[in-house]
Amino acid sequence: MMHGTPIGPWRTIVVDDEPLARQTLRLLLSREKDFRVVAECAHGAEAIEAIRRERPDVLFLDVQMPEVDGFEMLRRLGATAVPALIFVTAFDRYALKAFEQHALDYLLKPFSDERFAVVIERARVRLREHSAAAAHQRQLVVRDGARRLVIPHDDIVWIEAEDYCARIHLRDRTVLVRESLRVLARALDGGGFVRVHRSAIVSVASIRAIEPLVSGDQRLTLRDGTVLKVSRTHRGAVVQAMEDPARTDTDSRAGLQRHLEGGSSSGPR
Repeated sequence: MMHGTPIGPWRTIVVDDEPLARQTLRLLLSREKDFRVVAECAHGAEAIEAIRRERPDVLFLDVQMPEVDGFEMLRRLGATAVPALIFVTAFDRYALKAFEQHALDYLLKPFSDERFAVVIERARVRLREHSAAAAHQRQLVVRDGARRLVIPHDDIVWIEAEDYCARIHLRDRTVLVRESLRVLARALDGGGFVRVHRSAIVSVASIRAIEPLVSGDQRLTLRDGTVLKVSRTHRGAVVQAMEDPARTDTDSRAGLQRHLEGGSSSGPR
C-alpha cells in the first residue's frame, strides 16, 4: 500500500550489511525531500520485520548478507511487497535475477551521484504511477437494477445484508444492491474494511470505539453514531484491523479476507 501522497514523502527502507553503504544511501536520500528513511537494517531477518512493520514504498536492498540474503527476503515477503525495489550490490552477476524479481533498478557499487539521481527519478515515476493506479482501484462497482454504480471506498461507512441483497450505507445516503455480502467482501479485499459479524462489514476508518458486552460480544460505535454488535468470531480480526488497518503482508490479508467472507449473509444487526 502506498503511504506517500502522489508527491511523497515516500517511505524508504535501506538494507545492507555494510555500515558505510547504509551511511552513503542515508546521506544521499537525506538530500531528497520527497523520500524519508523509516528504517535501516543490517541483515535480512531484521529487514523482513521492518518491512512488515513500516510498509515502505521504496526498498534499497543488498544481495549478499549473512543468514538471509536479499533474494531469500523477497521469497519470504513476496516480490511485490514493495512498489519500488532497488537492488544495491557490488556484484553484477545478480542483475538478471534481480530484474526477474521485478526490480525497478540495479545500483552497482560504487556508483556516482549522477547514477543515483537517475535511479531516484525512476523511483518517483514508478511511485506516482502506482499511487494513481491504487487510487483508481479504490472503487466499488455494483449493480443497481440495470445500472452499474461506481462508489469510492472512502464514501462507504458500512454494509449490511438484506435477504439476498446488501444495503450500502454511504456518508450521505444508502444504496440497496443485488449483491451478496460475500461478493462485496471479495471486492473490498485489502481496502480498509472488516467484517464485524455474519451480516455486516464496516469501514475501519469509520470506527469510533469498541467496548465489551456482558455476553462476551463487543459493541462497535461508528463515527456517524451507528452501533453494531461484533461477534466473538470476528472480534480478533476487528481489533487487528483497528490497530493496523493498512497492513498488507500476505498472511494478515489472507486472514482478514477469511473473516470478511466468513459466515452467512443474513442475521440481525
